[in-house]
Amino acid sequence: MPQTPLIAHEALRVELDPERQRYSLFDREEFIGFLDFTRRGEVLDLQHTIIKEEFARHGYARALVTIVLERVWGRDERIIPTCSYVVHFLERFPQYAWLAVGADDVPDDGAAAPVHGRHTA
Repeated sequence: MPQTPLIAHEALRVELDPERQRYSLFDREEFIGFLDFTRRGEVLDLQHTIIKEEFARHGYARALVTIVLERVWGRDERIIPTCSYVVHFLERFPQYAWLAVGADDVPDDGAAAPVHGRHTA
């Protein structure tokens, strides 16, 4: 089983902006990019991962998605992986795949079926 991806950037900060429905990534004070979502109760529909062009291909998208998924895991919530980057991330790091539910699996009240998992690595 693949290990949890290591985050090589030491000064990263992820901030939740609930009004804009996104997680913003900063390296020190520099804005790097964001992962936007819509909330459906206890489920986050992860829609787009956007990293500024000058920071592309340096591991920032992986770091951002890892941190967001760890937070989702810690809150015992679930995700809908609409974003293609998140889909590929889940294929590469299947230890997070159990967090995903299909859009059709989420009732109107947003309560995903309870699934309890913990780190095994």
